Amino acid sequence: MSGLDRAFFARPVLEVAPDLLGCRLVRVLPDRTRLVGRIVEVEAYLGDGSDAGSHSHRGQTRRNRSMFGPPGHFYVYLSHGLHACANLVCEPRGSGAAVLLRAVEPLAGEARMSRLRGGRTERELTNGPGKLAQAFAITLADDGVSALRGRLRVERARGEPRPAIATSRRIGLGKGVELPYRFFVRDSPFVSRTPG
Repeated sequence: MSGLDRAFFARPVLEVAPDLLGCRLVRVLPDRTRLVGRIVEVEAYLGDGSDAGSHSHRGQTRRNRSMFGPPGHFYVYLSHGLHACANLVCEPRGSGAAVLLRAVEPLAGEARMSRLRGGRTERELTNGPGKLAQAFAITLADDGVSALRGRLRVERARGEPRPAIATSRRIGLGKGVELPYRFFVRDSPFVSRTPG
């Protein structure tokens, strides 16, 4: 695998989002256990003010500050004050655009993921943004950290064919749900849910 560079993330968010499918989310725990998952589902959130579903829609706040940081960093927030959700910041600094990681296919460290998820197994490990974050021990402490290197990062698998990609409207939003900014690996059993 090879690391991604800042230029990969400095592009328009609607280009970055589908290109993340097939990449690997990697977490190295303090005891050196490696957790690896193939990204199979994401959602793009625009930062230009046109996307009412984006956390950056009304501008920068203390909560979403990382969304306006440099591309290639994580923006982590709590959904409903309970579940961490991990996003990757895109476009030039100050844009407020990010890609939500919705689901991964576990590839390594499944036993540890299962413990982190309270004994859940197989597709129930990581088939949703909150589940994914819990399985990879992602917390608010990861907000603003680089996704290019370090203990939590995204890498590209070399020589792997590009997956067949499908799109749909986003999931679970009050506003902006109708936008077709959800991208997922077609026929993957690890996506959070099939389009309705």
